Amino acid sequence: MADQDSKDRAALDVLMGQLSGAGRRGRQEAAHTIEAIAKASPDALVPYAPKLIDALGRPEAQTRWEVLSALSEIAKVDASSVVDAFDGAEASLFDETSAAVRLQAFRFIAQYGATSEQRSEESWPLLDEAIQCYHGDPEYRDMLVCLQEFVQGSISDKVRAAVGARVGFDAQNGRGYTKTFSKQILEECSRK
Repeated sequence: MADQDSKDRAALDVLMGQLSGAGRRGRQEAAHTIEAIAKASPDALVPYAPKLIDALGRPEAQTRWEVLSALSEIAKVDASSVVDAFDGAEASLFDETSAAVRLQAFRFIAQYGATSEQRSEESWPLLDEAIQCYHGDPEYRDMLVCLQEFVQGSISDKVRAAVGARVGFDAQNGRGYTKTFSKQILEECSRK
């Protein structure tokens, strides 16, 4: 078993090396593999959180969105290990070139914020701004899904009330998925 753990760590070390390498394609391939590992076993990546956070500065969108996805999974099991990703996620949330990067940044911030009342209060202003900026954009539906997961977390009453106020208009007057998700989020806010 110890041999397998050593092999797993060695493989992760190689991936992290590729993630910080000079080649765009190698970074993208490493980020893709890391995202898959995070979905299956986020605990394995906790020790590598600083290297993943560093990768938020890579120029290519694919690397950033897959790393943000991996960081979201890590936040579910150890939010304190990804606290330093918050600034990079904030910058990515307003990336003008990639909707996928914006969506994964929103997902990370929502997942991180759902882990405690204090983190929810830190996260909510960014989530609120993004909701206003991207309302109706193609990624907005998925953002509402993330927001629904956010309100199911350990958020403060103050934030819960603010989320309810933000989605209240669309819950009554919206159309299609916007109305449906907004109603569900509003109902979730009322339950807690």
